[in-house]
Amino acid sequence: MEKQMKINYSLKNLFQFIIPSLLGILFFMTPIFYNGEVTIPIAILSKFVQNHLSNILPGIMTIIICITFLGTIATKVFKPKTFLNNKFLNTLFNVSPLWFSARILGTIFAILTFFKIGPEWIWSENTGGLLLNDLLPILFSVFLFAGMLLPLLLDFGLLEFFGAILTKIMRPIFSLPGRSSIDCIASWLGDGTIGVMLTSKQYEEGYYTKREAAVIGTTFSAVSITFSLVVISQVNLGHLFVPFYLTITLAGLAAAIITPRIPPLSRKPDTYFNDNKREDSEAIPENYTSFTWGVTKAVEKASKNNSLSGFIKQGIQNILDMWLGVAPVVMAMGTLALILAEYTPIFKWMGIPFIPLLKLLHIPEAKEASQTLIVGFADMFLPSVIGATIKSELTRFVIACTSVTQLIYMSEVGGLLLGSKIPVSLKDLVIIFIQRTLITLPVITLMAHIIF
Repeated sequence: MEKQMKINYSLKNLFQFIIPSLLGILFFMTPIFYNGEVTIPIAILSKFVQNHLSNILPGIMTIIICITFLGTIATKVFKPKTFLNNKFLNTLFNVSPLWFSARILGTIFAILTFFKIGPEWIWSENTGGLLLNDLLPILFSVFLFAGMLLPLLLDFGLLEFFGAILTKIMRPIFSLPGRSSIDCIASWLGDGTIGVMLTSKQYEEGYYTKREAAVIGTTFSAVSITFSLVVISQVNLGHLFVPFYLTITLAGLAAAIITPRIPPLSRKPDTYFNDNKREDSEAIPENYTSFTWGVTKAVEKASKNNSLSGFIKQGIQNILDMWLGVAPVVMAMGTLALILAEYTPIFKWMGIPFIPLLKLLHIPEAKEASQTLIVGFADMFLPSVIGATIKSELTRFVIACTSVTQLIYMSEVGGLLLGSKIPVSLKDLVIIFIQRTLITLPVITLMAHIIF
């Protein structure tokens, strides 16, 4: 075995995998004690930017949203070859009519809110003002550092390493191929959108059946550490990030084990896209253990990413993708849903059936919390935005955790799933959203009562 390993890679190659991966774990996953609270290094960096640029960040975010709108208009109307022939720019600006509409709406809301013109119900501090002045500045600073440093997690073999290690876990527990662990980890550490794109591509290439693709897309396109950090900060419980992330991990695992075994996911056929099955053995090659094979695959991946300029380019693309792609949709969906939440009783009505359940689970301010359980279907941030005004820390903690574990929010993952080749319908997504809420809520509540 030692001989096999020496042939495959040098010590230099090994360090190309280990050092960036350890740095990624340090920045994104290592809890540290800072200013009297437990946090992670990425959070400290983003907080520093927020504190020093707080007065100009709403203006910066308005400009970013307007740039997205202008870029999309230019791409759609003039079809410049520079944009269409560039894979990154084409993906960023050449969007579907649905997302184009969201960008138009987000731009209108941002401009009206920044200049405080038009109807007050659009730009008040409880609707557009809350998004532009409170939430989007957090997104700006978190995305700035997370986007730049994300390649440390994604591009230097960490996913390949865990993919090989977890092969023997994924099949018996989740009835999924071992390679799907890479999708899951990419989602969990990177972003749910990465998971959806990876899953869709591998489904089209014949690696997954319809059932496997539907399960992975709706169950493992997890909210990233970055987004989780934004959510827990929004409800003013940033100092509880570690127990918060542990809680959503436990609740997420419970949902991942149960939801694939009940309809609608359990009824998806085990057939392939266009009957195109790719023969891809999950077996670890002879002379390898799962660990040594994981290291070999990781080193192979890391050796392809030894360019500093490539790292910086990927980081900048991540930042722009997050700023330009996410901000307008969050502004549009968030403001709309907050207007509905503030000026109509629709979410209160939809949340009424959850009040007895919340009371049964001994959650304080159950009536106020109930509307946040449904509003998350529109956008993942909204429960924490609405729930930030609730006095009980326990209730705010439950709301934040639940919003992260629900996964199916239409402003991003839900919309991507519907737009991809993955075989799920809007009706499927609504049912899975409710299932995940009912499965994860008791787990989260139990943890919350232990913590508080």
